[in-house]
Amino acid sequence: MTLVMSKMIQWRTALQNASVYAKHCLLKSRPEQLRASISTGPRQQNGTFYEFRTYFIQPHLNSAFLKLTNEKITLRTSHSELLGYWTVEYGGLNQVFHIWKYDSYAQRASVRAALAQDSSWIDQYISKAMPMLTSQDNEVTYLVPWSQIQKPPKEGGVYELATFQLKPGGPAVWGQVFQKAVGTRTGSGYAHSVGVFHSEFGQLNRVQVLWWYESADQRAALRRHSHEDARVVAAVRESSAYLVSQKNKLMFPCAFSPLK
Repeated sequence: MTLVMSKMIQWRTALQNASVYAKHCLLKSRPEQLRASISTGPRQQNGTFYEFRTYFIQPHLNSAFLKLTNEKITLRTSHSELLGYWTVEYGGLNQVFHIWKYDSYAQRASVRAALAQDSSWIDQYISKAMPMLTSQDNEVTYLVPWSQIQKPPKEGGVYELATFQLKPGGPAVWGQVFQKAVGTRTGSGYAHSVGVFHSEFGQLNRVQVLWWYESADQRAALRRHSHEDARVVAAVRESSAYLVSQKNKLMFPCAFSPLK
């Protein structure tokens, strides 16, 4: 090997080492900026999540289940925060849907452990309620980055849970167009959004919007008007490019539900 070739190899090695060192220093001095450049989009800023629970009740025991729950729900709410509890009127029969708020997975684990040791909860409620059910389902969800819980302007209305199954990718892929679709409806006065959630555990790539209306008839009238609004139509068409399927339920809040 000639002296010139040997020097060239040394220079190349030195340049490579310098490049690696420079990248290391840059990452150390500006980690947030570099990570942001490859981020998938806006992210959850805290550990708060919402557990969606759906109980399917034996038809002939529906009234008995609701009566028992109304009487004993405080045994459960003494352990963690209940956001809302509804009966499903349209889109599913003999179902109740409820949302529980947790600050972290550790908090939820401690709550479940405490419930397992709570003899009053077990004896007075669980042992009686569980035989009334045919099945249960739960999902862990987060609020999408641009949504927050907004209580209805008044009590006494109805709620619609609209579920959208979207193409994979999460809010980084469909977030802006879906935000526009929701914002166009709420900004035009066609609905009140209580919260927009995306799934973390359960069916993935699922977004659920909890809407509020003064009544089922008001919802029907507003839907007819919105279908004639060019702004809403355009936003829905844009978001539909990411849509796989959708379904909805119309629900009535129970007397003990914090959201009424």
